[in-house]
Amino acid sequence: GLVAQAPQRPTFTVRIHAVNMDVIVKDGSGRFIPDLKKEDFEIFEDGVKQDITSMTMSYGGRVTNVLEAPPPPTPEGILLPPRRAVQDTSGRIFIFFVDDLHLQFQQSGRVRQLFEKIAKLLIHEGDLFGIVSSGPSSISVDMTYDKRRLEEAIKKIHGDGLKPSEIIQRAGGSEGPTELRHRAHVAFSTMREGLQNLEKVTNRRKALVWVSEGYDFNPFQDSRYGLLRPDSPFLQNQSNQMRNGSQDPTNPDAQQQQPDSLTSTQMQNETFSDADLAFELSEITRAANRANTTIYTIDPRGLVAGQDIDEPVDPQEWNEHLRKSQDTMRILAEDTGGIAVVNQNDFDKALKRIDADSSDYYILGYYSSNPDPTHRRRKVEVKTSRSGLDVFTRTEYLVLKPPPPPVPSSRH
Repeated sequence: GLVAQAPQRPTFTVRIHAVNMDVIVKDGSGRFIPDLKKEDFEIFEDGVKQDITSMTMSYGGRVTNVLEAPPPPTPEGILLPPRRAVQDTSGRIFIFFVDDLHLQFQQSGRVRQLFEKIAKLLIHEGDLFGIVSSGPSSISVDMTYDKRRLEEAIKKIHGDGLKPSEIIQRAGGSEGPTELRHRAHVAFSTMREGLQNLEKVTNRRKALVWVSEGYDFNPFQDSRYGLLRPDSPFLQNQSNQMRNGSQDPTNPDAQQQQPDSLTSTQMQNETFSDADLAFELSEITRAANRANTTIYTIDPRGLVAGQDIDEPVDPQEWNEHLRKSQDTMRILAEDTGGIAVVNQNDFDKALKRIDADSSDYYILGYYSSNPDPTHRRRKVEVKTSRSGLDVFTRTEYLVLKPPPPPVPSSRH
C-alpha cells in the first residue's frame, strides 16, 4: 500500500534579542537607592512594556543577584543564548580620552592636575583602564591594571587646541573652518574605534571619561569674514575685511560690513554645519549605547568667567561659541546616561560621583518582545514606581544586523 508522506514542516529561526540595561536610581539628594525589587521597575521598548527576566545589583562594587526566580520557559523552536553567570568582581572598565586637539595649550597644567585626581579618586585596585589622545600628546595606553602607566601618560599631556585668533585668521573652506572639522573628525573616529572595542566586553560596568573643551564647526563667523564694524576693537580677518569692501573707519556712522555674494554663499553653507555636528555626535552616542558604555564629559577649564585677555575677540561671538561647545559635551553625556562636568570647578565632587555611578547600579535584563530584526533602532525607557527618584540609563539600543548566510563551498 501507499504510505502517505507527512508534509515537511518549515523551520523558522527567530532571533531573540537579550538586552541588558545599566540603571542608576538616586533620591533627590543624589544618593543611590539599593533596595529596589523587580516590581519597582518597568521597562518599555518603543512604548511596549517588557518582562524583566534578570536583575542584579552592584553596590559598593559587590554584585548580588536580586532576582532568584527561574528564567521563564523558552518558547518552542527558539534558541536563546546561554545565561551568563554574574561574577562577583567590581571589575570596572574606564577609557580616558584626552582630546588634546580640543584643549588649549594654557590648560595643559589643569588637565594634568585633573588626571592626577582621577588616579587618586577614581581608579581603584581591580579597575581596568586605557587612555588615548587625539593629537600630539600621542598617548595610547592599552587596557591595563597598572596605575604607573597612567602616571607616565600624564607627563605627556599637552593641549594643542586652536586659539580663537587662529580660527579667525585662518582661511575657511566651503562649510566653515576646514581645520576645525578635520580635528573633530579625528577625535570622533578615535572614540568610535574605542567604543567598538568596548562592545566586545560584557558584564562589566563601562565608562568613557571624555576630556575636551567641546566642539563648534562654525565659531566667530562675523570675525572670520571681516564683517565687524571697521572701528571694532575686536579681532577680525583682515583680508576678508578688505574683500567685503572696507568702509571709512573715521566715519562715526560706519555700520557693520556687508558681505559680498561669495561670502554670503559661504555663510549660508555654514548654517548647515550645526546639523552636521549634531549628526556626528549622535553617531558617537549611538555607538556608546550599543556598547552599553556611559560617557562622562569633563571641560577642564572649569568655571569660565570670561574670555582670555590675550585674545581680543568679540565677546558676543565668544559667548556663543562657549555655549555651543559646552552643549556638545552635554549631549555626549546625557544621551548615554552620564553627566557633563562643564562650567564648574569642583572636579573632586564630579569624580566621586563618576566613581559612585560606576560602583552602584542595577543591571536589568529582558528579551525584547519585538522579534523583527529589520527594526534596528529601539527606544528604551526605564521607570520606577517609587516617587521622587531619578533614573539614569541609556535611551536607545541598536539591534545588530544578522550575519550573512554562509556561502556554500563549491566542490568539484
